[in-house]
Amino acid sequence: MLNLVLFGPPGAGKGTQSQKLIDKYQLVHLSTGDILRAEIAAGTELGLEAKKLMDQGVLVPDEVVIGMISNKLDANASAKGFIFDGFPRTVAQAEALDQLLTSKNTSISGMVALEVENEELKKRLLLRGKDSGRPDDQNPEIIQKRIDEYNNKTAPVANYYKGQNKFTGVYGIGAIDEIFNNICDVVDAY
Repeated sequence: MLNLVLFGPPGAGKGTQSQKLIDKYQLVHLSTGDILRAEIAAGTELGLEAKKLMDQGVLVPDEVVIGMISNKLDANASAKGFIFDGFPRTVAQAEALDQLLTSKNTSISGMVALEVENEELKKRLLLRGKDSGRPDDQNPEIIQKRIDEYNNKTAPVANYYKGQNKFTGVYGIGAIDEIFNNICDVVDAY
């Protein structure tokens, strides 16, 4: 089973590359945001708990998110693999994900990190903001805050996977297909 963590700061191209990887390797996309919304819409016990917390402006605890991921893994037991998007964001989440996958007799195959310089990220996000209308992609101060948040809180997850020899950085600037081919070279080596 091929289980990938696609990693990188906002604007690195994860969404674009994620879809190409899903298509090529027939992976199930596990986006924690999508999973949360689906559980809430379905009115599951975990979804109701998550909604109550979100309505209070509180982050959904890791154990609730892990429970939802577990349900999604079980619902797709015959999948060729999964691509994790937006998770794990902390080392504690990475450890919990490892424990969950071990309990299901599988593991993370590797983390592919798209590496893009901060100035390029800012340019990309501002451009995306013009097209998408997303307010968080139109304000340079908010963009910088998101990049700083990633660098301070999420980037340490890369060290966790480096410690397991499961981390590979891929330069995320260039033609989309060229970047994708470089990612595929990494994935094909797993």
